[in-house]
Amino acid sequence: MACGAAREGKSDTASLELLPSAPRKMNESKPGGSQNSTCVFCRKNDDCPIKYGEKKTNEKWNLTVHYYCLLMSSGIWQRGKEEEGVYGFLIEDIRKEVTRASKLKCSVCKKTGASIGCVAPRCKRSYHFPCGLQRECIFQFTGNFASFCWKHRPVQIITSNNCRDSLLCTICLEFIEPIPTYSVLRSPCCKNAWFHRDCLQVQAINAGVFFFRCTLCNNSDIFQKEMLRMGIHIPEKDASWELEENAYQELLQHYEHCDVRRCRCKEGRDYNVPDSKWEIKRCQCCGSSGTHLACSSLQSWEQNWECCECRSILYSAVASNSVQPYGLQAPARLLCPWDSPGQECWSRLPCPPPGSNVRLLRLPALAGEFQKAKKHALPNTNVGINDCLLEESSPKLPRQSPGDQCKDLLRQGSKFRRDISTLIIELGFQVKKRPKKVFINKANFWNSALDGFRNQNFNPSYTIEIVYVNENDHFGREQPGSKQEFLSLLMQQLENSSLFEGSLSKNLSLNSQALKENLYYEAGKMVAISLVHGGPSPGFFSQTLFNCLAYGPENTQPILDDVSDFDVAQIMIRINTAATVDDLNSLINDYYKYLEFIGCLRLITSISDKYMLAKDILVYHVIKRVQAPFESFKQGLKTLGVLEKIQTYPEAFFHIFCHKPENLSAKILSDLFTVHTLSDVQTLGFWNSYLQAVEDGKSTVTMEDILIFATGCKSIPPAGFKPNPSIECLHMDFPVGNKCDNCLALPITSTYKEFQESMDFAIKNTLRLEKEENSHFI
Repeated sequence: MACGAAREGKSDTASLELLPSAPRKMNESKPGGSQNSTCVFCRKNDDCPIKYGEKKTNEKWNLTVHYYCLLMSSGIWQRGKEEEGVYGFLIEDIRKEVTRASKLKCSVCKKTGASIGCVAPRCKRSYHFPCGLQRECIFQFTGNFASFCWKHRPVQIITSNNCRDSLLCTICLEFIEPIPTYSVLRSPCCKNAWFHRDCLQVQAINAGVFFFRCTLCNNSDIFQKEMLRMGIHIPEKDASWELEENAYQELLQHYEHCDVRRCRCKEGRDYNVPDSKWEIKRCQCCGSSGTHLACSSLQSWEQNWECCECRSILYSAVASNSVQPYGLQAPARLLCPWDSPGQECWSRLPCPPPGSNVRLLRLPALAGEFQKAKKHALPNTNVGINDCLLEESSPKLPRQSPGDQCKDLLRQGSKFRRDISTLIIELGFQVKKRPKKVFINKANFWNSALDGFRNQNFNPSYTIEIVYVNENDHFGREQPGSKQEFLSLLMQQLENSSLFEGSLSKNLSLNSQALKENLYYEAGKMVAISLVHGGPSPGFFSQTLFNCLAYGPENTQPILDDVSDFDVAQIMIRINTAATVDDLNSLINDYYKYLEFIGCLRLITSISDKYMLAKDILVYHVIKRVQAPFESFKQGLKTLGVLEKIQTYPEAFFHIFCHKPENLSAKILSDLFTVHTLSDVQTLGFWNSYLQAVEDGKSTVTMEDILIFATGCKSIPPAGFKPNPSIECLHMDFPVGNKCDNCLALPITSTYKEFQESMDFAIKNTLRLEKEENSHFI
């Protein structure tokens, strides 16, 4: 036992630094409690979390341990749950280990109680944890939690070292000799990155497993593996700066100051009253300038407003003809509202000559290149402009005056013409590399997806890993699944659910049971997660539903096509076709109870009142009736900032929310799949011929079938695939699609006929079997 048994039963969760689930009987706040009690293993009362781990005292059993002393002891393993005993180590097991260690003498201090043994074969050395640190032993906080004495500890082997002079520790920036020793370690991924062991350990404790990486190249996998081998403890926790309460509180402070030239508020520029005309609206571009609504003639807080500096950048950007926009595939032509080329707009920008291209620029790229534009006297035009023009509103909804139309065009040129893939990729920057498994039972797809998203440990900003399970599998086997395939099935399930109504373009329905179960919120959350995590877009929203989300229900006018209830549609048609006032009053009498119930009864004085009556019914049925589901869905769509992005760039998101993706072609698929090196040239030729044959209708499969077979998606997601789809050529009878890696393995055949028959047979039958399986849950 002295040499340390392999601790296969010791759980990795024992190495967690986050201890919110520690038992309540563990108390550190008792005055003088932990300071005066000694660890039962090392018999020291030192309380140094960085060196010995957290010190815990079980008051019930009067037992104190250092976390590392407990974790590295050779004859104990974690048999209980995290809240049992001490970190899952049962009290009876701890006592047995203390009894066992009391018979072993420490090879360093010569006292009994040495619970840690070297795992090297035939090595009999045992020691206390602090004594092991003193003699430069290495403790590996991973795997079986092995420990090595000073004679058998692992070392770093440097094949060649051209650096003879001292180098800086890349953490503390103090000079060290570039020679690998116990106290000096070298990065495995960077030749000239050297560290003090103590510096590395402090950084690992603070950064945690998700942020601990090489300080030069930012590598985490290779770096952490080597550091664990050399005895650096990397706790599985968030970084200390992420856990600090109110660490970023200053970022939540809103700018509240009116910066327009003529502030009309008598209470001063810092006066701010929400939901009034003296509420301060911040610049939608920089957020560091503000205005009272009344000072810039803003009718509501929903309207957009830009400060002088940002507007000067926007308008200067439109005039530039030398920089290609980020995310824009081709130069975009900005239409001038004036008919005469060469005439100046209200912004004093000369109109581009006929046939020229005006390239539009992305605002962040220009922020450092343009200075604040000087204010010139405005030209005399027929546009009504007051002295607060540069602080005028720039509403999301178009206004009627020519000046506002011109401003709207300029704003669209610099802001709204953003590539949708770029916007979604920006949203995707929030996703952390920390994986979170979502277990999906295909026999109960919808409920298992709901349970996964509602799990208290689920975080939408973590990387999603899909695991398929079968409730009939008594062995509990897990099958890894494709995230994009899962999100694609989820959007199909959502489209066909009772949460929406309509045929092709859908609106929210009124489902009291779904409202009670908060399913509308979950639906909005699912749409947001699908977009940010690289899944497909909905593509089935009506324009009315999208406008309500982007501009607000109060600024949206529904149409008759939004009414899916046949009876309500007939009522509106009959009202609209009424020829006389008597006919209209007769219809009101026929539907009196219904009109009274929905609050649309009105006094009819002329036949023209029928249009207002029909409009009231339409607004009630499409918007007011589903107000509660809409608000719940809207809250869900705020997940990961998706709704805010939609409201900022509505034109970019409109297409992917309200229209299905474009049809696939042979060229699109050919460009989509990258080819592995050393692939068979003849097979690649067969592949291109096969794509063309499928496009020409000479095959039993379709382009969508090929994409589903390889990736699980029937269309290309707005942000593209990750990883990029690829093809490889292998000696096999049939093609194989790996949906987790988006990889399509093509069979190597001697003739094109064999290739086509093999492809058709495999793709057609595989998708048929999957459809039969999916028919149980979609």
